[in-house]
Amino acid sequence: MHPMHPMNTGAGIGEAADAYAAAPLLNCLLRELGEPAQGPGESVGRRVYRLPAGGRLLRVRAGRRPAEPEAYAAGAWQRLSHAELVKLTAEVLRGHTGLSNPELPVEMIDSRDAVAAILAARDGTTPPDDLYRRSEQSLITGHPYHPAPKARGGGPVTGWIPYAPEAYTRFPLVLLGLRGDVCVEDGDTGALDALGEAPPGYRLLPVHPWQLDLVGARPEIREAFADGRLVRLGSSSWTAWPTAAIRTLYVPDTDLFLKFSLDVRITNDIRRLWRHDLLRLRRTDAAVTSAFAAVDTPAAWLSDRGYRTADFAFEELAVLVRDGLRPQVTPGATPVLAAALTEAFEGNPLDGLADPVAWWSAYLRQVVPPALELFARHGVVLEAHLQNTVVAVDADGMPVQALFRDAEGVKLLPEVTRAAGWERLVYCLVVNNLLEIAEALGERYPGMELWGPVRRELARCDAELPEAAELLRAPTLPGKTNLLLRWTGADGADARYLPVPNPLPTSDAAGGGQSAGGGQ
Repeated sequence: MHPMHPMNTGAGIGEAADAYAAAPLLNCLLRELGEPAQGPGESVGRRVYRLPAGGRLLRVRAGRRPAEPEAYAAGAWQRLSHAELVKLTAEVLRGHTGLSNPELPVEMIDSRDAVAAILAARDGTTPPDDLYRRSEQSLITGHPYHPAPKARGGGPVTGWIPYAPEAYTRFPLVLLGLRGDVCVEDGDTGALDALGEAPPGYRLLPVHPWQLDLVGARPEIREAFADGRLVRLGSSSWTAWPTAAIRTLYVPDTDLFLKFSLDVRITNDIRRLWRHDLLRLRRTDAAVTSAFAAVDTPAAWLSDRGYRTADFAFEELAVLVRDGLRPQVTPGATPVLAAALTEAFEGNPLDGLADPVAWWSAYLRQVVPPALELFARHGVVLEAHLQNTVVAVDADGMPVQALFRDAEGVKLLPEVTRAAGWERLVYCLVVNNLLEIAEALGERYPGMELWGPVRRELARCDAELPEAAELLRAPTLPGKTNLLLRWTGADGADARYLPVPNPLPTSDAAGGGQSAGGGQ
């Protein structure tokens, strides 16, 4: 079964969950450890790889979402379930690194089981009417190059499924009153005060209900409720819905994004609003806001205006206020999460394009220049990956604007070196963003020209950005090693890269599959 076409009930959900979970794990395993090889037997439509630490052969159905993994053993190809693939991956990693990691295999299984729970929750439900919400809540595969993109911390399904974006949820928030003398805030947090009414001497503090379930029993928070520093004000009269980022919620009634701490490991990190990030937030956001004001494109920045929290639970109870969409989006256009373009959902602008090259050229024109100009002229390194990029499309589905978000992921020069900043930008913008969209287009429209439009967009920046010219000639691109990073227990922010083939200096391959496949 192809992972983009899950069955909805019974054994079909289990098979679909296996396929969804196997695809990103295979992408990681094959990119980070696999060597292309020749294997016995018929391999039409499949690719064979040799794995280290024993030289075992693995065969998969080719494509941007590899499927149907088979290991060669006892003179025949043996189909692997997801659980068997996890076991094989762990064995290979132990032999290759000399390290053990009992936690990561558990996360991989948790990710698969989370997909199954999400598919079951979706069964019989109707997707949201709003295209933007539908796009934010469409990511069943999730990060295509992470071994456990849907892991939810190993907790029971009943603890997290009510708050899962992929299950089309929306819910009220918990409203707390935070006594004024223990309130810590920075920036413009006034929008929070309009979300409810706090008693005299208190400030309103909305809290994600899942986070309160996770941390509410901790002594410092229990004591604050007991001595009156915190008071419960009930649930909000309005509802919010979770974006693809899970802990970032959109409040449609007030057109506001709220980002919370969530003490759960999701992909590489425990998703807290960390103190060091909050303390640098205003300076970073001000630099990005100023840079966007000077960019001569329709692009917009969703500003992280400020945060509010409690001094006794600075990270645990923090809430960050982010700009909404309505004042930012080009009038008449509809926002769509860029990450959703690579997945299947009703209304995906990539479906049924009359001129896919024109669409691709328009996407590049909106996304690439602002990211490169901010780096070249202002020393701002946007985290311009698919989940932080929103593209606004007109009535015909053509991109007319890009919107970027998340000051937490932004780097500024010279806080990082120019070389490190450029490597990060290339990974986020080119590898994580453009190559994924290119592969999705190439899959739908075989034979379309993919890399000529990218080269032309980059060539426009040659004069003021020498790195762009070098990128057009470089044989490789930086591919992030999420599997090895997690296995070796590296800090989630400690990005490590390995070289993957760069399709830009070469001519287009038909459909783009071969050129883009190694670059993800």
